[in-house]
Amino acid sequence: MKEDFLYYLWENRLLTGTLTTSQGELVEVVNPGYRNNDSGPDFLEARVKVGGQLWAGHVEIHVKTSDWRRHGHQDDKAYRNVVLHVVYCHDEMVNDIPVMELKGHFDVALYHQYHELVNAQRWIACERQLHEVLPFTKNTWLERMAVERLQEKAQKVDRLLTANKFDWEETLYRLLLRSFGMKVNNDAFETLASLLPFKTLLKHADQLTQLEAMLLGCAGFLTIESEEDYPLLLKREFEVMRTKFNLLSMPVERWKFMRMRPVNFPTVRLAQLAQMIHRQGPLFSKIKEAATTGEAKALFEVQASAYWDTHYRFSVMGPTHPKRLGDSTADVLMINAVVPLLFCYGRFHKDERYCEKALRFLEYTDAEDNAIVRHYADRGMPPGNAMQSQALLHLNRYYCKRKRCLECSIGNNLLRL
Repeated sequence: MKEDFLYYLWENRLLTGTLTTSQGELVEVVNPGYRNNDSGPDFLEARVKVGGQLWAGHVEIHVKTSDWRRHGHQDDKAYRNVVLHVVYCHDEMVNDIPVMELKGHFDVALYHQYHELVNAQRWIACERQLHEVLPFTKNTWLERMAVERLQEKAQKVDRLLTANKFDWEETLYRLLLRSFGMKVNNDAFETLASLLPFKTLLKHADQLTQLEAMLLGCAGFLTIESEEDYPLLLKREFEVMRTKFNLLSMPVERWKFMRMRPVNFPTVRLAQLAQMIHRQGPLFSKIKEAATTGEAKALFEVQASAYWDTHYRFSVMGPTHPKRLGDSTADVLMINAVVPLLFCYGRFHKDERYCEKALRFLEYTDAEDNAIVRHYADRGMPPGNAMQSQALLHLNRYYCKRKRCLECSIGNNLLRL
C-alpha cells in the first residue's frame, strides 16, 4: 500500500462502509480539506465529526500509525492541530489523536487498477488507454499543465529579474541569449550575456559592425586566425571596444558545433542577434506594445550581415544562403523568453492584460516538435499550439515520469472507467 493511494481515497471521498475510530467512535467527513504539497500535515483545514463532535483542523495520513513516530511528527509543532490520523493499518497507539483505519473501507478493485497502472512498464503508464479519455478531460488538464509550466518559468524569471535590478530590457536580452543556445550552447550563451551587458551593446546599436565585433569578440571567436577582410575588420573594431568598455572574452572552446545544423551555429546566431539589436534597439518596450503574436514575432525577422551569406564559421566558405532567423527559432524565442517575461511583467505590475497577452501569444504560436511531444501525438494527444506542447512537456516531467497518476485528471479518469 502507498500513501499516494490513501490520499486519493481521502481527497475524492471514495471510502465505503461505516467509518469509526480505533476507539469505536463514528466518523463523518464533512470536508476532507485541501492537499498540502509543502511540509506539514497532508490535508489542511478539514472538518470531521468524531463521536458527534465537530472538529476543524488538519488530517495526517500514513500507511501505519507507527509512521507518525517514525517521521518525527511528535516533535513538530506543525502537527499540533491535527484532528484525525488516517491510516491503512492501525498497528500501535502513538498519541491521543483519534485514529481511523481504512483497511476494508474502499473498493479493492480500484487499488488493483491503480497498482497495474503505476507499475506498467511503458513509456507512460496510461499510453494504451489514452484513447478512452474524452477530449474535454485531456484539454482541461492540459490547460492546468500549461499554467503550472508558465508559473514555474516565471519563478526563474523573477530570480533573474531581481539579479538584474529589475531591468526588463537586460532580463529579456539574457533570456533571448539562453534561448539562442538551443540546449547545446545554453550555458555558453548565458556566460556571454554576463560578460557583455545589453546596455553596453545599446551604446553602439546604430553601428552593426561594432555590435558584431563585441558579440563575436567576447564570445572568443575573433581569436581564430583568418586572412579574410571581414574577420580582420571585426578584430580591429573589437580591440577598440575592448579598451573602451574593459571587455573580457570567453574561451572559444566553450562553444559546441557538433551534431548541430549549420543554421544553428552560434556564430550565425550572434550575427543575427547583432542585426536584431541594430534594427530594434530596446526590444521589450516594443513587445509590450505588440497586439498579436504575429506583431511580436515580426520583431525577430532579421538576417545576418552579408558576410554570413556565404559562411557559417569564419574563413569556411559555403554555398550562398542568406542567414535569416527562421519561424521555428522565432517560436523558441517567443516560448522561452517573451512569454515568461511578459507574464512576469503583468504579475509585477498587477496588470492582467499582460498576463493574458502572454497566454494569447503562447496559444497562437505553433506547437514544438520534439521527441516527447511526438510520443504523446502518437498516443492520441497531438498538441494544437505551443500552449499545449508546453503543457505536455510539463505533464511528462512532473507527472508521467514520476507516476503521479492519482494527481492527474487523466489518470483519475482512467481509474474510474
